Amino acid sequence: MEACTSLLSFGLSSNGLSTLEKLYGKPVTLADRETVEEKADQILSAAAASNVAFLVAGDPFGATTHSDLVVRANKLGIYFNVVHNSSVMNAVGICGLQLYHYGETVSIPFFTETWRPDSFYDKIRNNRGLGLHTLCLLDIRVKEPTLESLCSGRKQYEQPRHMSINTAIEQLLEVEDNRGESAYDEDTVYWVCSAGK
Repeated sequence: MEACTSLLSFGLSSNGLSTLEKLYGKPVTLADRETVEEKADQILSAAAASNVAFLVAGDPFGATTHSDLVVRANKLGIYFNVVHNSSVMNAVGICGLQLYHYGETVSIPFFTETWRPDSFYDKIRNNRGLGLHTLCLLDIRVKEPTLESLCSGRKQYEQPRHMSINTAIEQLLEVEDNRGESAYDEDTVYWVCSAGK
């Protein structure tokens, strides 16, 4: 069960995994970011020898790491079958905006004291200039190493968390204040879709 691109509603506890194991009648292994990105060869080797299911929340092609697994399986001659699912990429249609009126999708990462990236700004500005909406995916932190652990070499992880809507808007407005190119402002209409509370 891939656990790096989404926080699952049942959580990452053993209770959540045992619920899935009961549902599927098979053992389920939690695949964190390290597993998916650094141990993909092990997943593919297992899939070459027996039936393996790579479970994801949402649509399997919503993340580049998932697409990479399919490309690599294809190159290795490993048979695969993709079962598509709904995701935020099509569920956002619930707000009534036509999907073909969306421009490039952007991700809004959590800012830190020393890292405040704003590359999403240009894409939002370009989309608005073309009269298109922008789907902004808000950051999640799942098994991310702490800065201290990166410096010390000992693995310690942040608590899993979703970016709140308020944090995203604060960061968007901070970037607009810094850039001043009128891509959006306090009066811009934001539609918020969330599966969380």
